[in-house]
Amino acid sequence: MADSAATQEFDVLILGGGSAGYSAALRAIQLGYTVGLIEKEKLGGTCLHTGCIPTKAYLHAAELAENAREGAKYGINTTLESIDLAGVRKYKEGIVAGKHKGLQGLLKMKKVNVITGNGRLVSQDSIDVDGTVYKGKYIILATGSTSKTFGLEIGGRVLTSTEALNMEDLPKSAIVLGGGVIGVEFASVWNSFGVDVTIVEGLPSLVPNEDPAIIKTLERAFKKRGIKFNTGVFFEKVEQDANGVKVSLADGNVLEADIVLVAVGRGPVTEGLGFEEQGITIDRGFVITDERLHTGVGNIYAIGDIVPGVQLAHRGYQHGRFVAEEIHGLKPTIIEDINIPKVTFCEPEIASVGYSEPKAKEKFGADQIETTEYNLAGNGKSSILGTSGLIKMVRVKNGPIVGVHGIGGRIGEQIGEAQLIVNWEAYPEDVSQLIHAHPTQNESLGEAAMALAGAPLHG
Repeated sequence: MADSAATQEFDVLILGGGSAGYSAALRAIQLGYTVGLIEKEKLGGTCLHTGCIPTKAYLHAAELAENAREGAKYGINTTLESIDLAGVRKYKEGIVAGKHKGLQGLLKMKKVNVITGNGRLVSQDSIDVDGTVYKGKYIILATGSTSKTFGLEIGGRVLTSTEALNMEDLPKSAIVLGGGVIGVEFASVWNSFGVDVTIVEGLPSLVPNEDPAIIKTLERAFKKRGIKFNTGVFFEKVEQDANGVKVSLADGNVLEADIVLVAVGRGPVTEGLGFEEQGITIDRGFVITDERLHTGVGNIYAIGDIVPGVQLAHRGYQHGRFVAEEIHGLKPTIIEDINIPKVTFCEPEIASVGYSEPKAKEKFGADQIETTEYNLAGNGKSSILGTSGLIKMVRVKNGPIVGVHGIGGRIGEQIGEAQLIVNWEAYPEDVSQLIHAHPTQNESLGEAAMALAGAPLHG
């Protein structure tokens, strides 16, 4: 049950061993606390086992498939023989197993008491784990999220991302319900693997949370790749039989394919865990906290995907560190959700941090916003890689850059400088003075900043 079964009282007791929970555990240990970390399945949570890491492994395999197809364009005569899905799965599982083993070893080395089992909050300082009660001076709730299904029965030909990562054979055709991050990533992978893909998105566009310039570029790129999409129309029902699936849309159209992926977002895992019984406020399944992640009850905090906002592993990771430091009285800095870096790993990749142009105008006033777009056609490394796309920067007039958005092959790697620019409230005039190494895609950030500062050298 526990590495140290005799120890049932801790300074910090954490429910959930995903990105949020384990980072809270490591930081709390670092600060001198005893820590109990309760996890019912595998340490690392969704991100490591059924989310970020395995999907990005599939996306890398998809990139290799595209490279093989396009080799002749670069004078390299490669051809794509076939996709061995079992081989892709084996590669993915090797990455996940290695990271899982590393995380287990790290927690053991740092002397985090890992408690395996189903935990339930039974008082303001106690969690029952399969009949054994553990106490904590501080309790941190980090129970994560699960795939939403919109009431659809998952099984057979109707899958969530979890089942999609473990398919044994590639379908000939697939319908993806949802054109957000998960939907476009899977559509991108399957298209590269030769699957005929159609996305259904109820909102007016794919990746609806992105800047309009990014959306327009992605939709154009997906059309060019042969990925079909129906936007601005909701699905009404999904039917399956031995031969395939039928998806009926609200506009009367019926789509048919081998499988359906339900990628309509993720919901919080909080039901039946005793949270409300202890007076914690729950709204549509989410735990409501103050801006410092305290629940308002005892010494109970909540972190990660169960707290309303963007559901990202690195947000949960930062939450965990934040709460450990908050408990210790270090008064850590709050990072607003808008300023959390985001990457969507479809092809072309999307990177964004801060305000989109419409959100910036809403926040600061339409007449107070200036933007610039730098086309990657002018960037040497992007041309070498054979990618098109753009970098868009949004600034407040005579003020800082409040948004950086990019789309293009490998552009996600530029999110590091982008998030520093936005979070350190840099002015374009500051960024344009810095040197960006040549030839890199990173130069495109420097060029965009120069343009926004009124002195573009290219374009």
